[in-house]
Amino acid sequence: MHETTEVVVKDIQMPFGSMVVFMVKWTIASIPAMIIVVLLAMIAVAIVGGIFGALLGLG
Repeated sequence: MHETTEVVVKDIQMPFGSMVVFMVKWTIASIPAMIIVVLLAMIAVAIVGGIFGALLGLG
């Protein structure tokens, strides 16, 4: 069997400059993910809007 070990991180020592660089990279990396989420939301709204528009005779 596999034995599990619990790990608890209590403190992280990181220089401010490195933290700023990390946060900028994190922000830049999130841009493509947000684009994908927005595109999926637009597709979902178009599908739902088309269905309800057809059902209600608005289209």
